[in-house]
Amino acid sequence: MSEQPAPRPSQPPPHPSDDGRRHLRADCARCVGLCCVAPAFARSADFAVDKPAGQPCRNLGADFRCGIHTELRQRGFPGCTVFDCFGAGQQVAQVTYAGQDWRTAPQRAGEMFGVFTVMRHLHELLWYLTEALTLAPDAPLVTELAAAREQTGALTAGTPTELLALDVVDLRQRVNGLLLRASEQARAGNGRPGPDRRGADLIGADLRNADLRAASLRGAYLIGADLRHADLRGADLIGADLRGADLRGADLRGAIFLIQSQLDAARGDRTTRLSASLAQPAHWGTLPLTPVRRGHPGRDRRARPASGRR
Repeated sequence: MSEQPAPRPSQPPPHPSDDGRRHLRADCARCVGLCCVAPAFARSADFAVDKPAGQPCRNLGADFRCGIHTELRQRGFPGCTVFDCFGAGQQVAQVTYAGQDWRTAPQRAGEMFGVFTVMRHLHELLWYLTEALTLAPDAPLVTELAAAREQTGALTAGTPTELLALDVVDLRQRVNGLLLRASEQARAGNGRPGPDRRGADLIGADLRNADLRAASLRGAYLIGADLRHADLRGADLIGADLRGADLRGADLRGAIFLIQSQLDAARGDRTTRLSASLAQPAHWGTLPLTPVRRGHPGRDRRARPASGRR
C-alpha cells in the first residue's frame, strides 16, 4: 500500500520581530508528548530515573502533558527543562501525521519517534540558518544560506519514509560549513576575531572577567565554568555546553547562535546582559550555585545538548 502524504496545514505567519522563526518555537499544546517518549535518558544529575527510547516518561499524563511540569527541577528532572525541539513536535504531530498520535496509532509509534528525531535536526538547522542570515554575511554567502534554508525547509514537508531516508549527518556537515563561514565573517566585522576555543575543555574553568569578545566557543565544554563578568559579546556559542555555568554579570549581547535552552541550563541573575531575543530564565537567582572543579568525577557528558560539537 503506497504511503499517502498527509494534508499540509499552513503555518502561522511569522511575527515581525521573530526573524521568521515563530514556527520553530515549541508549542507543546499542539504536540503529543513526543519529547517525553522518543528519547532515552540515563539517571544522572539531569534526570531522576532511567528511561529507554520509545517508552513514555512516568510523568507523562493521558493528555500528553507533563504531570510535574512546574516542579521539574525540584523533582530531579532539570534536563527536561532545557530540551528544545525547535517546533519539531508540532510539525510531526500536526503536519507529518495530520493529527495522529502514537497512542491511537501504536503500529506507527516507532516510525513516529524516528521521524521526530529527524525533524528536530531539520528544525534546529533552520533556526541557525535563519539567524545566520541576520549576521550580514557577504552577498555570495547570503545566496548559499538562503538556498540551504529553502532546501531544508522543503525537507520538513516530506513523508515519513522520505524523512527517515535522509542522511542527517551529511546535511548537518554541509549546513555547518555555511554557519561557520557566517560566524567568521560576523566575528571579523569589527576587527580580527577573538580567541579560538572551539571544542575546548573548559569544565570548571575560572574565566571571571575574561575578554571573550568575538571568540569561537563552538562546542566548548563550559560545564560549571565561572564566567562572572566575562565579556562574551559577539562570541560564537553554537553547541557550547553551559550546564551550571555561572553567568552572573556576564555580557552576552550579540552572542552568535546562543539559544534559550543553553541559558536555561546555566545560572545567572539580573546583571547578566542578553540580546533582546533571549529571556532570563525564571530559575536564575533561585537555585544555589555549585562550582564544578577541574578533574571532578562529575564531568558528565552523557546529556550533551543536541546541537553537539560543531
